Amino acid sequence: MGSITMTASTPVGFVGLGTMGLPMASNLARAGTDLIVWNRSAERCDSLVALGATAVPNLIDVFARCETVILMLADEAATDDVLGRGFPDFAKRVSGRMVVSMGTFRPEYSLGLANAIGDAGGRYVEAPVSGSRKPAEAGELVGMLAGEPDDLAAVEPLLAPLCRQVFRCGPAPNALRMKLAVNVFLITMVTGLAEAAHFADRHGLDLDRFAAILDAGPMASDVSRVKVAKLVRRDFTRQAGISDVLKNNRLIVEAAQGAGIAVPQMDACVRLYAETEGLGFGSDDMIAVVRAIEKRTASMAQHDAPGTKAPHGW
Repeated sequence: MGSITMTASTPVGFVGLGTMGLPMASNLARAGTDLIVWNRSAERCDSLVALGATAVPNLIDVFARCETVILMLADEAATDDVLGRGFPDFAKRVSGRMVVSMGTFRPEYSLGLANAIGDAGGRYVEAPVSGSRKPAEAGELVGMLAGEPDDLAAVEPLLAPLCRQVFRCGPAPNALRMKLAVNVFLITMVTGLAEAAHFADRHGLDLDRFAAILDAGPMASDVSRVKVAKLVRRDFTRQAGISDVLKNNRLIVEAAQGAGIAVPQMDACVRLYAETEGLGFGSDDMIAVVRAIEKRTASMAQHDAPGTKAPHGW
């Protein structure tokens, strides 16, 4: 099957305007991409229309008007729903089109989707990204691509307004496997930072000084600088949400179990993020995992000294 060639006159579809999708689509519109957008909550399209995009009332219109459709959707069920997978409309929607999936799902699901789209006469590129809301807004995401080489070459220029760098990872589902590997480090790093700040706070140390020392040292990174500042201010405004991180954590654990790989830190993290979500903080930023650590400390204090007042955090 030959590759699909994208031309400047062909509009690009974008479906899924959530925390990440909206700033990503905005950067495409600002770069001059002829963008056709649809979202289940139609009001999310308004800012894109102001940037020159065209909002359509019906999802079918996206596939009817676009040879390339970018999906930034929350989960596998939403992706199947948008593509009409399992229904006669599926082949009609994807045949002759390039589907670029930028969400994070099970690698096995993505491989099955790639095969289904190929069998229906379409093309598929797996394109998860590393980065949260602020890098998405700045066009500083890191892209990982998997698929046929000709298709990757066609998609790479399209993603330039979104990503500071894009890496080819081979055939699907290797981009998603790579994304999960990157997330192992991200999740353990941020969780470790929350635990370190909690440790410093409970020893009565100055957290501004703690942040300054961390920022000055060899372990500092863009992520650590942002997250430690949020910890010091108790600012849990979402960039990458607890529930989203928990979903990714579970994907990692599932993939590891399937491959017979030990992931002891991920096993510990999945419990902490589940506890944080259970406390009602699922929509908070991932650094709010400190809430679960604080809860464990409070439980220890109550167990060791019944009747004493547990600490409330800094």
